[in-house]
Amino acid sequence: MKIGGLQKFSLLDYPGELSAIVFTQGCNFRCPYCHNPELVLPQIYHPPLNTEKVLRFLYKRRRKLSAVVVTGGEPTLQEDIIPFLKILKAMRFKVKLDTNGALPDVLAKVIYAKAVDYIAMDLKAPLPLYRQLTRSEVNPQNIPRSMELIRLSGVEYEFRTTVAPDILFGDDLYDIRTLLKEGDRYYIQPCRYATTLEDLQAHELPATNMSDNPEYRQLKDWAKHHRVRIAIRGEAGR
Repeated sequence: MKIGGLQKFSLLDYPGELSAIVFTQGCNFRCPYCHNPELVLPQIYHPPLNTEKVLRFLYKRRRKLSAVVVTGGEPTLQEDIIPFLKILKAMRFKVKLDTNGALPDVLAKVIYAKAVDYIAMDLKAPLPLYRQLTRSEVNPQNIPRSMELIRLSGVEYEFRTTVAPDILFGDDLYDIRTLLKEGDRYYIQPCRYATTLEDLQAHELPATNMSDNPEYRQLKDWAKHHRVRIAIRGEAGR
C-alpha cells in the first residue's frame, strides 16, 4: 500500500465510531477543490509510510479505536487494497472506504470480499460535467454503476457532494438528483478548505449558508418526496 498519511484519531469520519484514518497516495481525478493535493500530485508526494508500521500501530490501538477509515487520494487505485482491508477486518475494526466511484470493477471485488462495513462515495457533478470537473478521462457511466453496486452491497453507505463557488453551481447541484434513488443517504458539504489543489482560499469563499441556496431547498423538497435522506455537513467549517 502506498500510504501517504495517518490520522491517529477522529470522531467525525466514521459515523458513531472512534476511528483512525489511513490516507492512500494517488488519484485519477484532479478536482480543483481537492483538500489533499499532497496525495494527488506526484511531484509533491511525501515518502510513503511503512505499511507494516501503520498496521502495527493500528493493532496496538484496537482496544481504543473501533474503526479505520481508508481514504485518499483514491484507495481503489491501490493494487493491494483488498488484502489491506481484510487485515483491518481481521483486527476486528469496522472499516469505512471513501471512493470516487470511478472504478466499479474494483469496488465490486471489495464488496464481494466483504472487506468493508461502510462506503462513502463522492458525487462530483451531474454526469455530463464529470470529465470537465474532475479533469480526467473517467467514463461517466461508471458512476451510476458504482452507486448501484453500493446500494446492493448490504453495507451502510452514503453519497456526498462538495460544493465550491464558481465550480459547481446551484442548478448543477439540483441536477445531481437524477443519480439518487429512494433510500439513499446524501450529504452536501460546502468547500471550506484552507488548502486546495487550485489554491482556493477558505477566506475568499462566500459566508452564505448552503441552506439559503434556492437550488438546495428545491433539492431538499425533491428528496423528501422521493424518500432520499439529505443533509448539509460541515456548514460552519471543517
